[in-house]
Formats: sequence, structure tokens, C-alpha cells
Amino acid sequence: MTPRSRPLTLALPLVTLAVAALLPFVLSNFRLFQFTQVFIYAIALLGLNILTGYNGQISLGHGAFYALGAYTSGIMMDRWNAPFLTTLPVAGAVCLGAGFLFGIPALRLEGLYLALATFSLALAVPQILKYFEHWTGGSQGLVLSKPEAPFRLTLSPDQWLYFVALATLVLSMILAWNLLRGRTGRALIAIRDHHIAAEAMGVNSALYKSLAFGVSAGFTGVAGGLSTGAIAFVAPDAFNVFLSVTFLVGIVIGGLASIAGVVWGALFIQFVPNWAQDISKAAPWAIYGVFLIVFMYTMPRGIAGTIRTVWARRRVNVRSSPAKGGPP
Repeated sequence: MTPRSRPLTLALPLVTLAVAALLPFVLSNFRLFQFTQVFIYAIALLGLNILTGYNGQISLGHGAFYALGAYTSGIMMDRWNAPFLTTLPVAGAVCLGAGFLFGIPALRLEGLYLALATFSLALAVPQILKYFEHWTGGSQGLVLSKPEAPFRLTLSPDQWLYFVALATLVLSMILAWNLLRGRTGRALIAIRDHHIAAEAMGVNSALYKSLAFGVSAGFTGVAGGLSTGAIAFVAPDAFNVFLSVTFLVGIVIGGLASIAGVVWGALFIQFVPNWAQDISKAAPWAIYGVFLIVFMYTMPRGIAGTIRTVWARRRVNVRSSPAKGGPP
């Protein structure tokens, strides 16, 4: 990073955050809900990207951890009248433990076999939730009330949830950045690139793989807890296999192994299906498929990867261009 580009790199996130903080006061409640969902999806994608993008483990079952986090928050709010904010760390901790435990038997699986194992998890969890009717409400789910803003803040529930989701996303990205730039992140990437060489260098592959599963599930569980507050309803059928596939689409479109890419991926999975519905009400998923093909053909590294490539080429061109007033 050159001294000239450093201020721009630091200012861009701050300007983006300032604009995001102003949106609740200019958008309608529906648009506000959509952007809240973008932040929630971005947190879930961040968790999956740690596992798949940085550690190389393919998961088709993160919708199950999203459901577990959502039901943890929902049950605490419905049965115990717990404050909404207190349910989020509990949802994250429950999913972190569940993900770590699931990661232990999954250590023997790689590639497509691991994907199928996580796929079975996504199939099983919604059905299991229906059997604990006393806690989960069965097939009918749980109907909740949107949490009100505390401390007598003059914010509507939608505005309050928007700011909670935004703050949680920022905090999650900071935590993930610190985790991935340190020893743990280097170990995860080493295992992804060549696990035999990593083990030869003393990296405990089993421990770090299980840890990646646990941390990934923890982020996703927090996102699920946030969705409970934003939607004020949870039901098993809302967490089908398609949700897990959607998360995988989000990290590929946004950019694998990219923290900023999760926001682009979340914007894609939130708004592109709506645009496809507007373009063709007869075959919206066909239009959605066309969008996917176009994005993968034109941006094989994802949106974040394409932006990095364009920015790097621009810097090279600026450096190689002749100085003003100099010889051609």
C-alpha cells in the first residue's frame, strides 16, 4: 500500500459506514428491513467464508446453524422473556459448540464427501425441530414481537434492529479480520493450500479444522438470532436446504477468502431474486440463473476479487504512465 493510497483505503470504509448510518432516516420501513437482512446475511456469509474460503472445507449445511441460532434466540425471547440483545451471544455460543462438535467427526471427510455430510445436516435439522413442539412450536413455529429500542431511544423497532444488525456486522468483521491476520488465519490458509505440508510444519490440522467449523457456525448462529428479531417469526420450513445453497452462492459471488466480499454477496442474494421476480413473474428462477451465469463468467473471482484486480491494474497504469510535462 503506497502512502498516497493509504488515506483512501482508510476513508472509504468510514464514508460507507456514515452513509449506512443515515439510511434509516431516509428509507421506508420495507427498504430498511431489506438492508437489515443484507447485514444479517453478510454475517452468515462471513462465517461460511471462514470455513470455505479460508480453510477450504465445503459446507452445504450452514442453514442448519442459522436455524439453531434463530431458535435459540426465539425460545429465549418466547419462553423466558429474555432481552433480545442478550440472546445473540447465547445463540453464537450454542452454534459455536455445535459446529465444533460436528467438525470433529467431519475431520475424516474432505471435498464432496464433507459437502454431502453437511447437506444431510441441512436436511435433518428442520425436521428435528418439528418434534420438540413444546419448545419450538412444531410446524407452526414461534410468533414473536419485534424488540423495542431500549433507553427510551426515539427509534422505531425497524430502525433499532437496523442499527443492531449494522453494529453486529462491523464488530464481526473486525473480529474476523483480527482472527484471520494472525497465527490462526495463517494456519487455516496453510491447511487449505496444502494440509500435508502444514502438518509437517507443526500445524495441528484436526484442531484448526474443528475450530474453523466452530467459529464459522458461531457467526452464522448470531446471524440467525438477528433474523429472529428482524422477522419476529421462526418456523422449521424457513430453513430449508435452499438457504444453505444460497449462502454458498453468496460467498462465491461476493468473493472467496474476502471479508469485504460478504457484503457484496449479501446484496446479491437479497436483491437479485427480487429483480428476477420483477423481470419475469412466470420464470423468476430462470432469470436468477442467468444472473448467476453472467456473474460467474464475467467475475470468476467474485465481485470483491474483480474490484481488487481492477484497482491493482489502475495503480500499475498510474505508476507506468509518464509524468506530466515529461517526454512521451
